[in-house]
Amino acid sequence: MEYTVEVCKNCRRLFKYYGFGSRYCPECAKIDEEQRDKVRAFIREHGPENKYEISLATGVPESEIAQYLRDGMLEIPEGSATYIKCESCGRDIRSGRWCPECAARMSKGQAVLVATGETPKTAGQGKMRFFGKERKPNNHK
Repeated sequence: MEYTVEVCKNCRRLFKYYGFGSRYCPECAKIDEEQRDKVRAFIREHGPENKYEISLATGVPESEIAQYLRDGMLEIPEGSATYIKCESCGRDIRSGRWCPECAARMSKGQAVLVATGETPKTAGQGKMRFFGKERKPNNHK
């Protein structure tokens, strides 16, 4: 299986990245998973709370809780007093970055671009440029 060597987002150590999963080294990925499990268990036991209260009770930083929500790894329970906002329209959502409507609209736009084979239009389209001068065709036979 092919991999790339990446730098862990947390501890800055090098590790083998196989193209899926988190961008943490195995040790930091385990810690990250344990933190997520702490937050999930707290929410199951205590119900909806704000990030500050969850952070105080679990020791997981608020920024990590927010990232888990944006990555879709956690979901705000129904009946919560606060939600996160869709990055496109500002509507209340329980997890992720976009509401279902905005996500569908964005993915549809990408699907149309791929399905139709459209590419961005650029000045001088269809010609290859070489640092300000046109390349002359080879007339060798």
